[in-house]
Amino acid sequence: MAKPKTTDTWKLKSWYTVHAPEMFDNREIAQIVSGDESNVLNRRIQVSLSELTNDITQAYTSLEFRVKEIKGKSAYTQLIGHELSSSYLQTLIRRRRDIINVIVDVKTKDNNAVRVKAVVFTARKVSDKIKTLIRNEAKEEILAKAAEMDLTKLAQEIIFKKFPTRIFGRVKKLAPIKRVEIRKMEVKNTPA
Repeated sequence: MAKPKTTDTWKLKSWYTVHAPEMFDNREIAQIVSGDESNVLNRRIQVSLSELTNDITQAYTSLEFRVKEIKGKSAYTQLIGHELSSSYLQTLIRRRRDIINVIVDVKTKDNNAVRVKAVVFTARKVSDKIKTLIRNEAKEEILAKAAEMDLTKLAQEIIFKKFPTRIFGRVKKLAPIKRVEIRKMEVKNTPA
């Protein structure tokens, strides 16, 4: 009795090179193996900012990309979020200081919905009234500046720390502020 012939499905699969968006000079960020091109589309890839910039001091920043387009054996992505590691944020926490979380949903100039999560570290304890003022000022600054920028510009400013500096400049007039960080950015949807 003859054995049924089996095919090795691994040999039918292809390797796809995944590239970061234009803001990161289309650098290669991953290799994906798949038997079908449709399995690669919309796949999420997480990578550290230090891998893209070759700067080890950025290792605490994690970027998330989604594959949006495939050309041949190359897959091109778009940025859909960024997040600071919780261990990095814990190094900023000190006794006798307050932490103020600010969460804002914004629309960019190119009509993208983005959720921005910021955290403000005060230099000393402040009253609840001051916390509310700081939170409101930070929200106003985020809404105003994000509406003036497209998604790429907003992402660059958040990732490379220009955006938190603007917020810091605005809220430091209300109370002694030690630091402002954008701990997370999520792209909710992109226009068709």
